[in-house]
Amino acid sequence: MREYLLTLCVTAAVTYLLTGPVRKFAIAVGAMPEIRARDVHREPTPRLGGIAMFGGLCAGLLVAAHLTELRKVFELSNEPRALLSGAGLIWLLGVLDDKWGVDALVKLGGQMIAAGVMVLQGLTILWIPVPGMGTVSLTPMQGTLLTVALVVITINAVNFVDGLDGLASGMVCIAAAAFFMYAYRIWFGYGLESAAPATLFAAILMGMCLGFLPHNMHPARIFMGDSGSMLIGLVLAAGAISITGQVDPDAMKLFAGSERAAVHATVPVYIPLLLPLTVIAVPIADLILAIVRRTWRGQSPFAADRGHLHHRLLEIGHSHSRAVWIMYFWSALIAFGAVAFSVNSTSMWIVLAIVALSGVGLVLLLLPRFTPRAPRWAEAFVPPRYRRSARAAKAAAESAPVPAGLHGSTAIGDRSRFTQPTKIDA
Repeated sequence: MREYLLTLCVTAAVTYLLTGPVRKFAIAVGAMPEIRARDVHREPTPRLGGIAMFGGLCAGLLVAAHLTELRKVFELSNEPRALLSGAGLIWLLGVLDDKWGVDALVKLGGQMIAAGVMVLQGLTILWIPVPGMGTVSLTPMQGTLLTVALVVITINAVNFVDGLDGLASGMVCIAAAAFFMYAYRIWFGYGLESAAPATLFAAILMGMCLGFLPHNMHPARIFMGDSGSMLIGLVLAAGAISITGQVDPDAMKLFAGSERAAVHATVPVYIPLLLPLTVIAVPIADLILAIVRRTWRGQSPFAADRGHLHHRLLEIGHSHSRAVWIMYFWSALIAFGAVAFSVNSTSMWIVLAIVALSGVGLVLLLLPRFTPRAPRWAEAFVPPRYRRSARAAKAAAESAPVPAGLHGSTAIGDRSRFTQPTKIDA
């Protein structure tokens, strides 16, 4: 565990330290696109944050390759090299898109090529556990198609959810933390060396996101861009492919019965990572809804709009920060709930806790629909928007007429000075 923590900290530190110079570089080369209709931010913000994240990835792999225990991952498996190759291609494609813009079909082709490169180097799904059938071995063609599809879906799911400051990096960090807990349990709990690469990938992914988050939280000073969102999506998919298609369920020896009975009994363990729909359930749901919505309107599935889940949260009245934290909450609930269920699928307490937390999440979603009123004695401990006196004063100020002689001045009714930007001569 100490070596994983060291790798995570080095990755986070390198990513954090590189993000500042990368921001200056992005401004210098003009990687600051104009504000689009679907954008939430109102000031041009530099992109290319993926450059710093890729630097953190390289640093994490380099440090892990020189540690005593993690060195075995590089000696016994070619998967770290496969990840680095695919990540390099997808990162380069993202950098080109952030600076000059790349057609959606070209990006799709690049994503498939990056996934194919990883397959050629051994990072592929070899078999899948199917309920009632046992372990189903895949042909090379089936494994390749399934691996490429999983990589492309995960990359685009993360890319689609990257719409608010800190949203994509935070959600992927939560997913990586849940993934790390699962993979670490498989490796050290059952002694399966084939789960070691996935555990390493999850630790490095957490470091990449944690190092970038301080620069990307609202108000963001830099965006990760497609160079970052596609990169972390690929790393997350690589970990899921590694542990899902490489770890043999029979090697866990949980059950002494037949192979079919063993796999059927271990379904709660493997279903959460068969296709990583649970650790990134919210981005996947956003992706599916976006495709259905755009296709229904006769648009291209890759046509941008303001119909994503985070846009809906803003439309119903949530603030930027609250919308992000709500998405974090649901991501954590689904991801860690799936991991807890895989550990003990028969525990009723886990089910009840998930149901209770889901109720809390629904209340958070409905907060803008009602205005909670704090009692008088608690007004000193709650934000001003929940105080009766503050709301009454605000309503009175907004409804008060403006004297004729004060138009254009700094009277309460004149809000132009808050909405008009001040022009400063150079």
